[in-house]
Amino acid sequence: MACSSLVKLNATASSWIAGHQSVNSRPGAAARFSNSRVSVIRAGSYTDELVKTAKSIASPGRGILAIDESNATCGKRLASIGLDNTETNRQAYRQLLLTTPGLGEYISGAILFEETLYQSTTDGKKFVDCLRDENIVPGIKVDKGLVPLPGSNNESWCQGLDGLASRSAEYYKQGARFAKWRTVVSIPCGPSSLAVKEAAWGLARYAAISQDNGLVPIVEPEILLDGDHPIERTLEVAEKVWAEVFYYLAENNVVFEGILLKPSMVTPGAEHKEKASPDTIAKNTLTMLRRRVPPAVPGIMFLSGGQSEAEATLNLNAMNQSPNPWHVSFSYARALQNSVLKSWQGRPENVEAAQKSLLVRAKANSLAQLGKYSAEGENEEAKKGMFVKGYTY
Repeated sequence: MACSSLVKLNATASSWIAGHQSVNSRPGAAARFSNSRVSVIRAGSYTDELVKTAKSIASPGRGILAIDESNATCGKRLASIGLDNTETNRQAYRQLLLTTPGLGEYISGAILFEETLYQSTTDGKKFVDCLRDENIVPGIKVDKGLVPLPGSNNESWCQGLDGLASRSAEYYKQGARFAKWRTVVSIPCGPSSLAVKEAAWGLARYAAISQDNGLVPIVEPEILLDGDHPIERTLEVAEKVWAEVFYYLAENNVVFEGILLKPSMVTPGAEHKEKASPDTIAKNTLTMLRRRVPPAVPGIMFLSGGQSEAEATLNLNAMNQSPNPWHVSFSYARALQNSVLKSWQGRPENVEAAQKSLLVRAKANSLAQLGKYSAEGENEEAKKGMFVKGYTY
């Protein structure tokens, strides 16, 4: 992509941000915009590839399989079916997922934990090659987890920027083409302006470093389901968070066409007395996105965040009943894997049945991305919620 076109592209993005009155109404925001010169996106050597990769992941009827749980969290999943948390068992489970025949029809990208990126099947085939054979783009979790944020209201910040450039370069060599960095925002804890700004800045620095090393960054400020607040409060916080995120993405010269977003859906708190319908969740979520996300961004890949498998699919389907400026799809972990684990039970003779369970959920979400999903015939297991208060990866 020519440098001149990138300058024009970013000028448009800057105008979009500056033109949003809701952003400028924040204290000090108007001065911040008026005193800064228009930034210029630098045309990196990977720009064209980043745009191509993002478009490939944001392809019709497909979404992301997230299997980037830390070893500790993967151990909890294995423990739920009576398996020890060993590398052999983790490898066996991830082999089951990544070698599912026909998975690429519904899945365009797979987020891996570092251990998995370097692993192979028991037959010696690299997992990244298994994915490529299905036209699935390999991705990698690059953050180093959440730690307490000093000076905040018992909130967290995400670590991992130190050494990120060199790690990203190595991940690219291993075959990864996109990255994920998850930070969180807690509504019961405020959220404080410090926590929101720290989340936004960290995501922006990570995104810039990822693009500089050939990885499409997934931008994920997860607004946790914890709390008893109404959906209106979630919408308010989500708008605040995403306004801050896009301000710092622009400040860090991130190419919007070469990123993907992984937002939370706008829902009431998990402990709120009234549940919202899929139509209500879709209306509030799309309202937030239209107010905050420029159409240059190719894909919105929602996290499930503890919703049941059926809920996550129904809500996604409701958001795709009319055209959107972006590809609106999924990046699910538990909402794709829960049925798989229960079908597998750690037994080799159940692998085929477990893979069929994965295809059932992947196909359901593929249909939801196209706005064609029906919950008719869903089993009761898929309707069970998976929210865990204070959940960590």
